[in-house]
Amino acid sequence: MTQQNSFSRKHTGTHGGNIYRVAEQLGIEESEIIDFSASINPLGVPKSVMSDMRDAMKQLCHYPDPDTKQLRLWLAKHMDLNPHSLLCGNGSTELIYLIVRALRPERVLIPAPSFSEYERAVNDPSKVSWHILWEKNGFAVNPDRFIADMAGKTDATSYKSALATSVDMAFLCNPNNPTGKLLSREDMLKIAEAAKKLKCFLVVDEAFIDFVPEYSIIKEVENNPYLIVLRSLTKFYALSGIRIGFAVLPSSIIDVVRGYKEPWTVNTLAQVAGIAALNDTAYQEETFRVVRNEKKVLEDGFKLLGIQYFPSAVNYYLLKRDNAQEIAAALLKKGIMVRDCSSFMGLDGTYLRVAVKSNRENMRLLKELAPVCMA
Repeated sequence: MTQQNSFSRKHTGTHGGNIYRVAEQLGIEESEIIDFSASINPLGVPKSVMSDMRDAMKQLCHYPDPDTKQLRLWLAKHMDLNPHSLLCGNGSTELIYLIVRALRPERVLIPAPSFSEYERAVNDPSKVSWHILWEKNGFAVNPDRFIADMAGKTDATSYKSALATSVDMAFLCNPNNPTGKLLSREDMLKIAEAAKKLKCFLVVDEAFIDFVPEYSIIKEVENNPYLIVLRSLTKFYALSGIRIGFAVLPSSIIDVVRGYKEPWTVNTLAQVAGIAALNDTAYQEETFRVVRNEKKVLEDGFKLLGIQYFPSAVNYYLLKRDNAQEIAAALLKKGIMVRDCSSFMGLDGTYLRVAVKSNRENMRLLKELAPVCMA
C-alpha cells in the first residue's frame, strides 16, 4: 500500500561525492580522500575518453551542438534505438527535472527508499505517494503491489478493472539506489504494461543498468507510449565530473519534453566523452571482471566483521549496523567517505552505503572498519 507523506525528511538534497566539503572540513587535499560515498566505476575515466577529450579541446571556442546529433547517433547504434527517441542531458538528473516540468504530473508514486531527486523534482509533497519497500523483504519491489499502488487499489489483483489511475506518473529505479536490488525484466515489463493500461507515465531510472545490461527494458519504449527510460554514462564510465545522461521517450511526448529543455546543457567534451566511452569494449569487459572480484572481497570482509549487508546487483552495498553513525564518523577521520543513508526516505541512521572500489581501497576500508566493528 502507498503511504502519503507519512515519513518526515531529516535531510534534503544530500548526496555522496562531495569531496570538496569534506576536504575543507578535515583540512586536507581532495586527493587524499577515499570516496566510498559515490558509486563510480573503480577503473576511473577510460583512457580512450581522456584521449578523445584532449583532441576535442580545440573545438571549445565553438558552442556545443545543441541537438547532440553525433552522440544520439552513436547511442542509437550502440543500443539499436531510433535516434529521434533520444534526448541527452547534463546527467540523468537534469532529465528527471525536465520530464516532471514538461509533463506536469498531479499525482506521483515514488518508492522509498530510492533516489531522492524524484521527490525534489516534483517539489510538492502533497502530490507524492510513497510505495514503501520493507527491509523484511530485502527492500524488494513486489510488482503486483506496485501496480496496485499505481492504480490506487488495495487489492493487487484488481488494477485491470480500474477506470482511472490514482497516479499519473510513477518512478522506478532499477537497479534501485541505495539498495542495489534488481527487478527482473519479466517484472519490469509487467509493471510497464500495467502503466500503459492505466495511462500512467512510468519513468524507469536505469542509471546503474550498465552493470547488468541484460535487464534493461530500454527497447520497450517504442511499443509503450507511457514508458520513459533514463540512462546515465556517469556511473559505469566514471564521468561524474562531465555529467552526461540520456532519456528514451515515446514519440508522442518527446517534442513536448524537448520544448522545455534549456539549450547547450551537454557541453562539447561531454558529447565526445560519451561517444568514446560507448566504443571502449575493453574497458567494459574489464569493469565486469574487476567489480565481480571486488564485490566478493567486500562481501567476505563484511561477513568477517559481522556487518549486515543487503545483496546487490551492482557496484555498491547498503549496510546496516546499529553504530552506523559512529562508523561513518570514525572513517571520516581517516579520510574515508561513506554514504550516510539517513536522508533517504524510509531509512534511518543505522544504514550506510558503500561503493565497490579498487582492491587497495576496499582492503583499506575493511582494515579501518575492523576496530570500530570488532570493539
